[in-house]
Amino acid sequence: MSRTTLPRTLLATCVLTVTAVLATGCGGSGSDAGSSSGGGKELHVYAWAGEIPDSVVKGFEKETGIKVTVDTFDSNETMTAKLSSGSSGYDLVEPSQYTVQQLIGQNLIQPLDHSKIEGLGNLAPKFRTATYDAGNKYSIPWIWGTTGFAYNDTCIKSATSWKTLFDAKYKGKLYMLDNMLAAYIAGLQVTGHRATSTDKDEIAQATEALQQQKKVLAGYNSTNYPQLLSTGQACAAEAWSGTAMAKVVASDPHVHYVIPEEGGSIWTDGIAIPKGAKNVTSAYKFINYLLRPEVAAKATDDGSSASANQAARKLIKNKAALENTAIYAPDEAIAKADFLLDPGTAMQYFQQGWTKVKAS
Repeated sequence: MSRTTLPRTLLATCVLTVTAVLATGCGGSGSDAGSSSGGGKELHVYAWAGEIPDSVVKGFEKETGIKVTVDTFDSNETMTAKLSSGSSGYDLVEPSQYTVQQLIGQNLIQPLDHSKIEGLGNLAPKFRTATYDAGNKYSIPWIWGTTGFAYNDTCIKSATSWKTLFDAKYKGKLYMLDNMLAAYIAGLQVTGHRATSTDKDEIAQATEALQQQKKVLAGYNSTNYPQLLSTGQACAAEAWSGTAMAKVVASDPHVHYVIPEEGGSIWTDGIAIPKGAKNVTSAYKFINYLLRPEVAAKATDDGSSASANQAARKLIKNKAALENTAIYAPDEAIAKADFLLDPGTAMQYFQQGWTKVKAS
């Protein structure tokens, strides 16, 4: 998702990314055999708004003759609820990385049949070895981004650490994302812990740090913080990479987006096949189409997102996007970045801590 509001709302309420077709004749398990589409001339996709460019959809339709319908959602929770309701009617969905874990646990997506997939080797290594879905068993990463912070150099000459957002020197001109687990990325890492921590005591330390930080904040903001940075109303702000932040970085030479030296985090949105999908043959064709480097390059050229497809980079026409850290963070900058995972039962510690932070 293009982070204009949040890294896929496990972060909002609590915090990427396709599947083995089971044997022919397994009815509702995803075979085209029972499809009313007559053998896969339809494809129904449920995705984040703006993340699969129209140029990609139209190119696929022209090449295959398969009619693609794309519906969009605004949060992982909305998408999960749709799948949980039963017959969603979707053949492909686009979950974020932690949601892949949840969908696997709820038996809502199928394991992938890799014998039907071409081009997995085009993915960057970090997306073929990610811990949330080892070996891309259930999902194929499509786009990715990061959580870090941005600063205006007319106020702060240079910044590399989360400590900048806790510095009383800039009191009243600092912002954090209004998102629980996004805030805890900074809270955990600034206290020396991993953003993926589920340890009760470590989360408590992060909570205390965030409570102290609140005294110097101008507020929590997940919407127009890029503009506040550009106008100088904000000296620094926790930020998501993506379209909104990238536009400001590209247009204002005083605004810089950085991955903090403590690590920051990586998010990714990918493609998965729901259980009960009817047009599975078409789904695999679309997956293979997305994995082509020349198609994946359109995620950047036409969608202003970073492609998970490493082979696509040399084909991207918008060379400025490759240099924009709010789209493509340098490999060395994300060396210590964590993929945020589903915290499971530890969610209660985050929720209890966040209540204290907001009330302080």
